[in-house]
Parts: sequence; C-alpha cells; structure tokens
Amino acid sequence: MVNVLMHGCNGRMGQMITGLVKEDPEITIAAGVDKFQEPQNPYPVFDSIGKCDVCADVVIDFSTAAALEEVLAYCVEKQVPAVLCSTGYSEEQLGKIAEASEKTAILKSANMSMGINLLLKLLKDAAKVLSPAGYDIELVERHHNQKLDAPSGTALALADSINDAMGGQYEYVYDRSQVRRKREKKEMGISAVRGGTIVGEHEVIFAGVDEVIEFKHTAFSRSVFGKGAVEAAKFLAGKPAGMYDMSDVIQF
Repeated sequence: MVNVLMHGCNGRMGQMITGLVKEDPEITIAAGVDKFQEPQNPYPVFDSIGKCDVCADVVIDFSTAAALEEVLAYCVEKQVPAVLCSTGYSEEQLGKIAEASEKTAILKSANMSMGINLLLKLLKDAAKVLSPAGYDIELVERHHNQKLDAPSGTALALADSINDAMGGQYEYVYDRSQVRRKREKKEMGISAVRGGTIVGEHEVIFAGVDEVIEFKHTAFSRSVFGKGAVEAAKFLAGKPAGMYDMSDVIQF
C-alpha cells in the first residue's frame, strides 16, 4: 500500500484525487495539506506541509507554483518522493526542482494525462517520418473561458516533442495577422481557442499534398489528470533520487 501526502487536498484536483484513491486498493491518502479547511476529509489535514507529522511514501502536489519551495524542502528533508502537478514554474524554480531531484525522486509533467503522454511519444515517431516528407505541422488547442495562459503548457509540450525529434528546426508562430507572406516550411503554427467549459482539447495536424493526418486528444473530465497523478505516485514511491516524467510511468 502506497501512503500519499496530498498537498492541495481541498482544491478541485485534490478532492478529485481523494475520490479516485478510495476506489484503488493499492494506494491511500495518509494526510493532506491545505490552508483552506472547509471540506471534510477521511484523513488529517494540516495548514502547512511543515506541520505534517504523518509519515508518507510520496507527495502529490496539486496546489500552486508559489508553494514549491516548501514542498521541495519537506521532500528533501524527509527523503520523500514528489509528484509535481502544479504549473507555471519560473526558470529559477525549475532550477530548484533539478537541484532537489539530486537528493530525492521528483516527477514533473506539463500534463498528467496518460493519453497526452502517450501522444508525446507518438508525435515524435510521426514527425520523423512526415516532416522530411514535407508535411506542414500545426497545433490547435481548446480550453474553457477561464483559462489564463495561451497557448497551453500542454500544447507547448506537444510542439517541443516534435521539435526535439527534429533537432529543433521549427519556429513557433502564434499570430499570423501582422505579416502578409506565405507560410514558411520550418514554422509550426500554434493556435488557442477559449470558450465555454472545454476541459482540454489538443489537435496536431500534419498537412501534406492531398492528405492530412491528425492526432487528437480530448479530455472530457479533469479526472484524467487525477488518474495520471495517482499512477505516477504509485510508480514513484520507493524510487531513488532523480528526475522522472510520465514516460517513465507509461514505460514505452
């Protein structure tokens, strides 16, 4: 049985993971951390991770980037692995994550969905075949009207996956309205749609002469991110220090 410390337990994703864990016999939440104490949880909740005195095998952090230093300090001191699900880390914070991974196991992913992480692998293989054959590559991502950033971190991760496979030859283009010219062969357009309650949709288009190949992932519920975080926690518990990602969990 894997014992989890759920950091950000009273947030939307923390509560979703709490529900998912109830149905999984291999994992349990030993304690939670959240400064907001309103929901009633079947485990003790502390208002800061430093006050937590419950032993855990792994931390799942679904809070905010602002809490990163406290989480890393706790995990390094207690030698507890951490699954980092928050987004919006600065370059300085990414450096601190790398430093912490030298002392304990850290898993960080731009998107916790198992499907998205499989897509990252598939896109690399597709790009190696289709890019040399002259196919143009475009990405379209769609999210709800409350999302603040554009393009999404997941869209950039998908683009980076393709670009890494092709040696970094593509330039990302986010807006073509200011320039009147034909599309360059080595540009990759990334478009963002915001509306309604769309949880998340990412489409990658390989457009060739007389044919189009599309890869598409649609999240109908945020539970796909919670399920990925739970699988990541089960994988990471007991692992040696180092930096991990969801490709290690899926084990291609």
